Amino acid sequence: MKRCPQCNRGETDDSLTFCRVDGTALIQDSLNEDSGTIRFNSAPVSGDAQTNVLHSAALTDPGNRPVQQTTVLPSPNTNENTRPLAKRKSSTLIIALTAVIVVAAIAAGYFYARTNKANAIDSIAVLPFENKSGNADSEYLCDGLAESLIYRLSQLPDLKVSPANSVFRYKGKAADVKTIASELGVSAVMVGRMSQRGDDLSISVELIDASSNKLLWGEQYDRKTSDLLTTQREIAATIVQKLQLKLSGSEAKGLTKSYTESNEAYQLYLKGRFYWNKRTGENLRKAIEQFAAASEKDPNFALAYVGLADCYVILPFYETTAISQDVLAKAKAFAERALAIDPNLGEAHASLGYTHYMLWNWAEAEPELKRAIELSPNYATGHKWYGNYLEDMRRDDESLREFKKAQELDPLSLIITVNLADRYLDSGDLKSAYAEVNKAIDLDPSYAEAQHPLSFIYLRQGKKNEALAAAQKGVELSRTGFFLSNLGFIYTQTGNRKEALNVLKELEAMYSRREATGYHLAAVFVGLGDKDSAFSWLEKDFKNRNSTLVAWMDFPPLNALRDDSRMVDLRQRMGLPQ
Repeated sequence: MKRCPQCNRGETDDSLTFCRVDGTALIQDSLNEDSGTIRFNSAPVSGDAQTNVLHSAALTDPGNRPVQQTTVLPSPNTNENTRPLAKRKSSTLIIALTAVIVVAAIAAGYFYARTNKANAIDSIAVLPFENKSGNADSEYLCDGLAESLIYRLSQLPDLKVSPANSVFRYKGKAADVKTIASELGVSAVMVGRMSQRGDDLSISVELIDASSNKLLWGEQYDRKTSDLLTTQREIAATIVQKLQLKLSGSEAKGLTKSYTESNEAYQLYLKGRFYWNKRTGENLRKAIEQFAAASEKDPNFALAYVGLADCYVILPFYETTAISQDVLAKAKAFAERALAIDPNLGEAHASLGYTHYMLWNWAEAEPELKRAIELSPNYATGHKWYGNYLEDMRRDDESLREFKKAQELDPLSLIITVNLADRYLDSGDLKSAYAEVNKAIDLDPSYAEAQHPLSFIYLRQGKKNEALAAAQKGVELSRTGFFLSNLGFIYTQTGNRKEALNVLKELEAMYSRREATGYHLAAVFVGLGDKDSAFSWLEKDFKNRNSTLVAWMDFPPLNALRDDSRMVDLRQRMGLPQ
């Protein structure tokens, strides 16, 4: 006789191999029908028990493995199409428990996968290194090491890296890791300290998981200053290893790429970026000196030429004396020199593209800017500059997309936030524009550029007193031609004509000293209703090929000129769409 070890059903048909109830393989039993007694594995059961008693016995399978306590069927002659109620419940329970276990396993796996994905380290902020030397001359090394690590890690397409101008806002400030991570939108933060004694460097680095505030990795490096290049490559590689990023060959090459073997050139480059990040005319000139010296030390140092191009291309916005085409010609030459050395340097393509934009070479600008984004998709400045180009091409939706992407990559960038506010303002979305402006002011109340869109938001809302206060605040923070021009226009819109005329006189004197542009005066004349004078001053900028004119063409003060045939003609001569 055979039986099912799962449900204990007895089968007298020796030709059967599997149980007809649950499909389990049948096993042979020593069942003897003798003197009214059934022997089940030699355990006697009385004949009376066949009909009205269920007996439980501890069984063993043929391999002598313990089997759970099982109920013995009362009779082998039970109808094969029926089973006792107890057996039905047992089988049903087993099936139900199996289903629960399977569902639980699937749910646990799904939850584990979701949790791992949620906790994955896919973004990082490298904070400025703390200078423990007590020597201000070592400051550029601390900042430079952080910026170099940011640059190398940003080459990885699947890792979001906070740009330098965002993380450097935390320099010298006490802030906890979770707060910083939340503000920057990252999942890990790297902090470091550096001390220099002569040619000896001591660098300590910690990588912290922001969600758990746990240390992922920490290391101490004792090196010579001459080993700084190798050390920063080593740190970057270790971070990638600790974050367990999977690198393709091309990505790994970008991480370990040696841009120069000259330690002197590298340190000069770090000093250049240190000054460039300060964004004033004076500091841009200092940065130019450092980048130029770096390129002299190593004529094949592509990043040094990118630094020079970046300085010259933005200099017109910080020095009105630098609005000539000569400045942009230098920017173009340096960007092209960098690309001759390294054709796949995304930042160099961005610099060249923006230089073409400032030179009004529209056909050449877009391919370079798109190439920059293709090569360096995490480079926020590339998206911002492309957004500027698209805005002037009046491709508004695309422009908004690029500004949003730039802000996603660099959420603490004041200029990107204000550019986004300007885009919302131009589209008539005052609510969004106001939110962005206030975000910039919260980040830095002394940031003058935020007061410009704020004054026009208030003006369009009919809040003239608030508009005037914002314009006056801008001049208070930065008494330049741009903010005086804005104040003069707001004066004309708030019934302060006399004050507007006084601003005009000051701007005329500044123009003679090359401290103001034709646009600055034209904006006030538009407010006064003198369109002829406004176009006269705009024409001066056009004839002088004032590169910054393109940046102001769609600013609010000139909105009243949009439908004027002279504006249509001016835009056509500049190559801009109507």
